[in-house]
Amino acid sequence: MQIHDRRFFLQALSLTGLATAVPSFAAGKIKPGANAVLIVVDVQNCFVTGGTLPVAKGEEVVPVINKIAAAFQNIVATQDWHTAGHASFASSYAGKKPFETTTLKYGQQVLWPDHCVQGTDDAALHKDLKLPTAQLIIRKGYNKGVDSYSAFEEADRKTVTGLAGYLKARGIKSVYVTGLATDFCVAWTAMDARKAGFEVSVIEDACRGIDLNGSVAAAWKQMSAKGVKRIQSADLDLA
Repeated sequence: MQIHDRRFFLQALSLTGLATAVPSFAAGKIKPGANAVLIVVDVQNCFVTGGTLPVAKGEEVVPVINKIAAAFQNIVATQDWHTAGHASFASSYAGKKPFETTTLKYGQQVLWPDHCVQGTDDAALHKDLKLPTAQLIIRKGYNKGVDSYSAFEEADRKTVTGLAGYLKARGIKSVYVTGLATDFCVAWTAMDARKAGFEVSVIEDACRGIDLNGSVAAAWKQMSAKGVKRIQSADLDLA
C-alpha cells in the first residue's frame, strides 16, 4: 500500500469512526503492544561463526534483535538442547554424512553435524544477546529420538511444548519471530504459531538462513501461504 493510498484509506475510515482501529497505518510503523510477543529462536553459539553448525553470518542477528527487543513487553527465547547421540545427528548412523537424510518413525529427517549438546558452551545462548524482558526459555530437541525445529511442536507433530497455551493464557495475540535459521526453526515456529491461531510476522533482517538447495526461498513461500507476514525491523516503532 503506497503512502497516498494509506491516507485515502484512513480518511475513509475516519468517516465511519474506525480510524483508531489501525494505529500502525497512522504512524507508518507497527507498535507492539502488551498482547504481542517476540520469539527469539536459537541464537546460540552452535549456530554462529565458530559453532558446530554455523549459519552464514548468524551472529549478525544479535544487534538487530537487541535493538528491537526494547519494543516488546513479552519475549520468549528458544534453545536447541540435544542429547549426545541424538537421532538427528549424522554421527548416529554408520556411513551417513551431515546434510544427508534418513527416515525416522515420524518421517524424513535431515541429518546434522553434532551440535547444541546439552550443557556445552556450544549450546549456550550468544553472550551478546540482551533480552531484558524475556520471561521464558523453551528448550527443544532434548528427546533423543525426535528432532524439534518449532517452538510449539516437536518434529513428530504430536508432542507439544506448551508454548501456545502459555501465550494464550497471557493474552498474547501477535507473534513476531526472529533468529536462526530462517528456513528451519524460524519457519516451523512461525507456521506453527499460525496454526495455533496467532497473528504472525517474521522479521527478515533479524534472521539468517542455512539455505540447503533453495530452502530459504521455499520457506518464505510456505510461510506466506500460511498467512505469515514478512517484515523488517525498520517497520517497528521502537520509540
